[in-house]
Amino acid sequence: MTTKLNVLQVIPKLGYGGAETGCYDIAHFLPENECGSFVATSGGELLKFVKKDKVKIFRLPVHSKNPLLIIFNTLALILYIIFFKINIVHARSRAPAWSCYFASLLTRRVFVTTFHGTYNFKSNIKKFYNSIMLRAKLTIAGSNFIFEHINENYSEYLSKEKKLRVIFRGINIDYYNSKNISILKQEKLKQEWGLASNKFTILLPGRLTYWKGQEKFIESLNILIEDYNITNFQAIILGSDQGRKVYYKKLINLVQRYSLNKKVKFIPHCKEMPLAYSLADVVVSASIEPEAFGRVSVEAQSMGKPIIASNIGGSKETVVNKKTGFLYKHDDPRELAKSLNTVIQLSSDELRSIGNEGRKNITKKFDVETMCQTNLKEYKRLIKN
Repeated sequence: MTTKLNVLQVIPKLGYGGAETGCYDIAHFLPENECGSFVATSGGELLKFVKKDKVKIFRLPVHSKNPLLIIFNTLALILYIIFFKINIVHARSRAPAWSCYFASLLTRRVFVTTFHGTYNFKSNIKKFYNSIMLRAKLTIAGSNFIFEHINENYSEYLSKEKKLRVIFRGINIDYYNSKNISILKQEKLKQEWGLASNKFTILLPGRLTYWKGQEKFIESLNILIEDYNITNFQAIILGSDQGRKVYYKKLINLVQRYSLNKKVKFIPHCKEMPLAYSLADVVVSASIEPEAFGRVSVEAQSMGKPIIASNIGGSKETVVNKKTGFLYKHDDPRELAKSLNTVIQLSSDELRSIGNEGRKNITKKFDVETMCQTNLKEYKRLIKN
């Protein structure tokens, strides 16, 4: 008689980020494969979409770094693990990972982590804090870039007994599919955002924070006008400032300085991202620091849109340069302007061809179904061993 596989994923908040959507996808994949699915989180916008009849949610303050709350979370997790017969405890962030580690240790359950980002450190204390992600039976890296980052910076925490492997993040290629876009919704959103149909549309999605490169992007638009005499375009900076009012004001001032007020639109959010992508002629990922995976590059390609991305981090693995998009020097607005000019000069057929290649690339390598299946195989292997 085989033991039913019950997996508990623990994540600070269930929002719309890459780690969160990955957790959400696996949480719903498990019940479809006769496994128990449990998620411990403090809250988040994605919670309202969780199918409560299939996924059991535990509300705990797992977002907190407070030592007392980490102890509280440990005790609560122990009770959940025992009562619901959890086999695998999968932590997706550092603070809850400490609670998961001790709870797994005391209940003799298998501890798994996913290394979602470049957890940098300036002291040995911070490095020790980060090292919890390498104290699992299995540590999952979301890209080859993260795999290399771990090997370069945390090699002392790796051993033969603990496995480190790459499982590429995936996206829902049925959701991010241009064929499923409603023309009526498309026109409605175009009107809401005040977009002109006869202008080349450039989309930069991502929360407003300096390392996402919005400043460099705005500078590149000015260069596009001054050096290449390209004026028939409109640019959308799509993302929330998440309370970073000073940075948002800085971006507004930069737009005004370059007299781009009539060309650049700031949109705080969009409920249906495939719809937003569908309005673009080209999508830009302008990060000046490495993306662990880079969902924008993957989502844009899945939507059949050419992508221009900085040549660092995960995008180097997901974008096939000059075939599904273009990579440029990450901190150079002139390089970005040059790439934008190259794409603007392309014919409709050439843009469509790049988009088709992008769609093929994502379907082949970064489908969410593949990610979920690979995770499940690893869970079963760990239980078997």
